[in-house]
Amino acid sequence: MITSRDVAQLAGVSQATVSRAMSSSSRISAATKARVLAAMETLEYVPHAGAQAMKTQRTNTIGVVVADITNPFYPEVLDELTRELDAAGYRVVIWNAGGGSHHDALRAIRERAVDGVIFTTATEDSAELQAALKKGSPIVLINRRIDGLQCDQVTSDNLSGGAVVADYLIQNGKTRVGFIGGSESASTSRDRGRGFMNRMTEHGYPVPDDLLRQGGFSHEQSFRVMNEFINQANPPQAVFCANDFMAFGALDAVRSNGLTAPDDFWVIGYDDVEIASWQSFDLTTVRQPSREMARVGAHMLLDRINSPQMTAQHVIFPCELIIRGSARD
Repeated sequence: MITSRDVAQLAGVSQATVSRAMSSSSRISAATKARVLAAMETLEYVPHAGAQAMKTQRTNTIGVVVADITNPFYPEVLDELTRELDAAGYRVVIWNAGGGSHHDALRAIRERAVDGVIFTTATEDSAELQAALKKGSPIVLINRRIDGLQCDQVTSDNLSGGAVVADYLIQNGKTRVGFIGGSESASTSRDRGRGFMNRMTEHGYPVPDDLLRQGGFSHEQSFRVMNEFINQANPPQAVFCANDFMAFGALDAVRSNGLTAPDDFWVIGYDDVEIASWQSFDLTTVRQPSREMARVGAHMLLDRINSPQMTAQHVIFPCELIIRGSARD
């Protein structure tokens, strides 16, 4: 088994110098560090992760909690997160809060097996979030927000995004409209719905109770609810869904009834995931800069790990309505 002593001998330095090279210490010159790294590569030496963690009190591992990996929003965020964290020398462990990895996440946080946790989905009663808070783990929320929680948070302006949808529908004569939301405990659905419904009320066309549904962020739920809307005696002219994944379900329900969007119903989503622009969906949606949110969130966590006493930050990104074929004359 190759050891740091072998690396030191080949590089012609002490073992302490090898340790400094691996920890990027400022007490070692660039030339010496390059010589040590070259020796490590020649010998194919891999530092023992457990030993390194004991010395540095760091695991160089970040946990990322997602809600539903089948929702195309999350792979886009994860792609950017892993790119940024990998460049900073961190491994990433992904936990699906709705799947079997739920208990793995709790155990890893309690055992301090990660240096920090990024939540792309979180509510006040999230078990993983409570465990991380209890352990004092560096935490960043991306996409979701929790009022009063003293941790770094990155969101888009969901209230404004919902209001923009209402303005657009009213401008185009759509006054009987519905809203299909996700969980009421999720800030994304709650804020998007609130911004939308408040603005509709301001225009004098409040969303009627029979056109308001909230539950899970799923294609199936949205498909079922849209079918109910379609078969009402007085169906809506347009429907706003809390995310694109749900909007795809609504579009599928429209098509399964032999109807089309926009001729029979307008359908609008939120997120602007990549496939929203595909011709088969051509979805009008509110774009939030998910990749930029992920980049900022990753660097906020790295800063938090290195400077735990920093004041918590809340970054809010503007959003933009992207008009496509599902809601356009």
